[in-house]
Amino acid sequence: MLPNGPTAPPPWKRPWRRLAAAGVLAFALAGAIPAAAPAFAAEKGVFFPETFTLSNGMQVVLVTNQRVPVVTHMVWYKVGAADEPRGVSGIAHFLEHLMFKGTEEVPPGAFSRIVAKNGGRDNAFTSWDYTAYFQNVARDRLELVMKMEADRMSNLRLTDQLVYPERDVIIEERRQRIENEPADRIGEQINATLYVHHPYGTPIIGWPQEMATLTREEAESFYKSWYAPNNAVLVVSGDVTAEELKPLAEKYYGGIAARPVPERVRVQEPPISAARRVILRDDEVRQPSIRRNWLAPSYRTDKEGHAYPLQVLSEIMSGGPTSRLYRSLVVEQRIATSAWLGYSPSAWDMTSLAAGASPAPGVTMEKLEAALEADILTLVEKGVTEEEVATAKKRMLAEAAYARDSLTGPAQTLGAAVATGQSIDDVENWPVRIDAVTADQVNAAARAVLGQTNHVTGLLLPLQDKGS
Repeated sequence: MLPNGPTAPPPWKRPWRRLAAAGVLAFALAGAIPAAAPAFAAEKGVFFPETFTLSNGMQVVLVTNQRVPVVTHMVWYKVGAADEPRGVSGIAHFLEHLMFKGTEEVPPGAFSRIVAKNGGRDNAFTSWDYTAYFQNVARDRLELVMKMEADRMSNLRLTDQLVYPERDVIIEERRQRIENEPADRIGEQINATLYVHHPYGTPIIGWPQEMATLTREEAESFYKSWYAPNNAVLVVSGDVTAEELKPLAEKYYGGIAARPVPERVRVQEPPISAARRVILRDDEVRQPSIRRNWLAPSYRTDKEGHAYPLQVLSEIMSGGPTSRLYRSLVVEQRIATSAWLGYSPSAWDMTSLAAGASPAPGVTMEKLEAALEADILTLVEKGVTEEEVATAKKRMLAEAAYARDSLTGPAQTLGAAVATGQSIDDVENWPVRIDAVTADQVNAAARAVLGQTNHVTGLLLPLQDKGS
């Protein structure tokens, strides 16, 4: 299972979807946004987690939620597709699949069957920056899944008979999910064009010619290099207390020995000043669309303080039917059926900000692109108002107020944050930092990112459309 990568969290699917404006809360904020925000100043705290570290260096994070007798159990490894050796793209995602192939205690394929037999569900996902495994189970089955997850952290057993049929599975997954989906194909090409040197330009699932040569030895090497307790984070959300969780964590995970883990060393992007275009025409395209991506700072690489203002900007431009882009292109000009701008700052290295739209019937792509560019130019030159910023922040803080209601959301949000270099305190301070954003800061961030000339524009067109 693959997420979108630096600009969007799991689940992996359409790169054209509007990204969650709240960034670090993207996993947790499901459901409708309240019409009005509480009339109080933002205070520190979103999930109010408890955390402790085992003697082997494994961090444990707990969000207690006793509404229902269910828990989400997640193990996050601080390694993803961007940490792969050059030439073996897809090995991180391949290993994710192979982690279900068994140990001496749990036979191949039995892990998910055992979880399902006990009334739960499980899965895993890989991004450029992390790999995560999760189970949703009744609280009295927590010890069972902890035992099995800890077992495969250090006792995975692979054979050629298990590995190479699974390689065929991921190759077929690529055919179905990318090669047969024009929107995903152009998303892959946009990333490869935006990141000309950095590994974020390599697809998480891998390039097809390299996937076809992945070996058992390479999977085992990647596993032994990165899958260690001191490179993992255990996040549990649900009906369990710290007093109950800590002895279980120590029992099952605490006995696994820490190992040296490679440093995450990644190449940096060279300076690029030219705008670039990617055009994909396909007979399967029923709805044309345009997307433009700009490089942007993540939380971890944000030297100028733009990450929080960019989230507010995303809410102003794309936070519902009254947002700037939707109102301009869809309601007023009636030249688009959708319009959006998205940004998520959760990445180990840089990330991107993207804007896009789909044309209304009879509208040419040239006209739509010109209108989108005009709205972006207006934003850069004239900025946003204090009123727009205040309204956007109210909506975002209202989302934060309800974020803890989710069961899986807190585990996903906290895990992704820690795996990409944030602290628990960073997550809990999100409302305070958003509340402190000013219009001047939003305008400075917009100019810094949207004023760049090295953006990538992607056009997804029907085969018969001769326009570009």
